[in-house]
Amino acid sequence: MRVVLNAKAGTVRDLGPERVRRTVDGALARHDLDVEVVVEEGEALARAIASAPREGYDTVVVGAGDGTVSYAASVLANTEVTLGVLPLGTMNLLAYDIGLPRDLPGALAALHDARPMRVDVGTLNGRPFHGVSGVGFFSQMALAREQVRERQGRVVGWFLALGKALMRSGRFSLEVEVAGAREPIEAYAALVTVNPFDAPGWHRSRLDGGLLEVLVAEERGTLARLKTGAEVLVNAWRDKPGIHAFTAQRVTIHARRRRAWVATDGEVERETLPLRYAIAPGALKLLVPRDAIQWRTRQSEDVT
Repeated sequence: MRVVLNAKAGTVRDLGPERVRRTVDGALARHDLDVEVVVEEGEALARAIASAPREGYDTVVVGAGDGTVSYAASVLANTEVTLGVLPLGTMNLLAYDIGLPRDLPGALAALHDARPMRVDVGTLNGRPFHGVSGVGFFSQMALAREQVRERQGRVVGWFLALGKALMRSGRFSLEVEVAGAREPIEAYAALVTVNPFDAPGWHRSRLDGGLLEVLVAEERGTLARLKTGAEVLVNAWRDKPGIHAFTAQRVTIHARRRRAWVATDGEVERETLPLRYAIAPGALKLLVPRDAIQWRTRQSEDVT
């Protein structure tokens, strides 16, 4: 097992890289696991993840935020190498979806009892991602968070970023294409997720449902934008007025502009439109705590 810790992740910076490395190494060593723990950033971080399968590791555990986890998922998707996650970033959506505790010792203990489970990944223009991809308000929120991250605490920075994103987000014309049919919408935000975030607190009840969900918020003026922005943060915008919802295995977003900022699992890139999304069912082996696997299996049987 190789454990790769992002030196720039929030928890690593708060506690210090060496302290986190010792904590991880000591906890996993007590469980008699053959572990290599490295702390890297930037290109060295990417190399440590990408080289692990070639060097014979059957499991790669990434201690980082959603962006680095998304990169690891893109590397390990459609392979037999298992991805493990330690929630050391800001949002940690995937880690919380599988029930990992928020504290590092608790997450390490849960990792020891985890078992591999096949989960879905999405693709954006052919590149895999594990969670969410958004344009409009969502990309502006991610850009603003990057700008305030170094100067403010997490909570204050979050609200400052929210204000900046709401001011910068404007109307844009898009068309959502599903199964060959297009629906035009004057929007200010659109979000594509790998399976619906249908549980309270930005959680997914299924990671293997085999569907993308698209939620598009109409541009309805400043007050509606403020209200929807607040509802988005607590994941309470589903089924509200002005929200269009679609589910499919393939979705294409068209717009009049040629390029747009897109935030995918927390990382913001300029993308060429149209944006072509697809689901890759069961493409990733993910370490999931045993209790979470049993709960998800029971839930799947209930749905069936």
